[in-house]
Amino acid sequence: MIQMPEPTKERLLHLMRILEKSEASGVTSSHIEGLTGWSSYTIRKDIAWLGGDYGSSSGYHPSVLVPAIKRALGLDQERRFCVVGLGRLGSAYLNLDASAWEEFKLIAGFDTNVNRVEILKSSVPLYPAYKMADIINRFAIELALLCVPEATAQGAAEKLVAAGIQGILNFAPLVVRVPPEIPVRNVYVVDALRSLSIQVKDNS
Repeated sequence: MIQMPEPTKERLLHLMRILEKSEASGVTSSHIEGLTGWSSYTIRKDIAWLGGDYGSSSGYHPSVLVPAIKRALGLDQERRFCVVGLGRLGSAYLNLDASAWEEFKLIAGFDTNVNRVEILKSSVPLYPAYKMADIINRFAIELALLCVPEATAQGAAEKLVAAGIQGILNFAPLVVRVPPEIPVRNVYVVDALRSLSIQVKDNS
């Protein structure tokens, strides 16, 4: 994967989503600027990281630029993931249509409650948590959605790392401690609301 600044990666991800939703044959810098607030210079500079000439007089073409962004960000191959914690949040992810995951494939769900594993109905195979290491290795699962309570998040993260997981999306209101080579994204809705509230205050 091309080594580029993290803000550039985030903007390219956003740009990819805009292009994927666009029905136009060409999307101009001014259109992207209107949707995002980024300057045309920033847009061109980010796209320059892809190493090719993707613009034309009619704008950027989604059918060309989207695959280029995916290649640059390493998103042009399928990634397998699992859900750990099958309460309301975790089970909701189990029931999403497979097409919603795009280049990701949901392989398994895990929970410490064996009764919950047996009772839940899902098209995704469900397993008790003690089988995580075996299943993660057997099916080459790389990523995990951690949907457990705060009190058990650290322990669950450690078990995932020991099982060979390579990245964690953590929904518990706790910053889990894992080795630095294991990327973790912490998604806590209250912090997101606080950030949004700060922006509202700053704009008032």
